[in-house]
Amino acid sequence: MVVFGIILGIIIPWGTSIWWPNTPKSFRLGKMLTYSVMVMWDILVANVQVAWIVLTVSNEKLRPAWIVIPLELRQPEAITVLAGTITLTPGTVSADLSDEGHSLLVHVLHTDDPDAVRDDIMNRYQRRLKEIFL
Repeated sequence: MVVFGIILGIIIPWGTSIWWPNTPKSFRLGKMLTYSVMVMWDILVANVQVAWIVLTVSNEKLRPAWIVIPLELRQPEAITVLAGTITLTPGTVSADLSDEGHSLLVHVLHTDDPDAVRDDIMNRYQRRLKEIFL
């Protein structure tokens, strides 16, 4: 499975990249590996948090929210990774990208402070993606 994943995730994209328009000029693989480990940890933690919310918070006390995340990222690949990260993390889902590509609409299962969630996404994920996709 690992070999198949390497073929699909690295070798095929690398081999076909000459036909892609506007590919990122620089990509920091080491920072991407660190980012991937951080995201996997966040997914594990969010699984526990969502399970706790489902088991302990009644529907009347549930506080879902729609949050607009302003995007500083401009490369489509970086925006895709951010949207995928948000969607893969339990309790959040990327719902829409603005027509101009300047903001991302995110739904959160439960939060007391939507601004804190926005700031967390911007500081934890988007900031790191800006360092990965130069």
